[in-house]
Amino acid sequence: MQDYLPILLQVVVAVVFAVSTLVISVVLGKAARRNAMKDSAYECGMLPMGEAQPRFSVKFYLVAMLFILFDIEVVFMYPWAVVYRDFLVEHGSSIFWSMLGFVAVLTVGYVYAVFKGALDWSK
Repeated sequence: MQDYLPILLQVVVAVVFAVSTLVISVVLGKAARRNAMKDSAYECGMLPMGEAQPRFSVKFYLVAMLFILFDIEVVFMYPWAVVYRDFLVEHGSSIFWSMLGFVAVLTVGYVYAVFKGALDWSK
């Protein structure tokens, strides 16, 4: 039982602190008059008008998917860079050409996205 005493003491202190903070807030808090403006939701300085779930452009999702694609590319390059020298000594330059092929495929995808206007925000 003596081993659990510090844990029990910490729980008691946490509960006393939480309850005392709430009680002090109620006792010392200002009782202001309520009105519609004070009770309205505050969202980044904008008045809460319109739909609750605004519609996003497809471009937003397309750019997000492109970001994930190129972010994953970098994740694959880290382990490749870590083992590059050791692998190069043992197996030759095949590791370089495989990564060059990987980057080439991603570059073709990036060029395709640019030509399709996926990253053009003015449209």
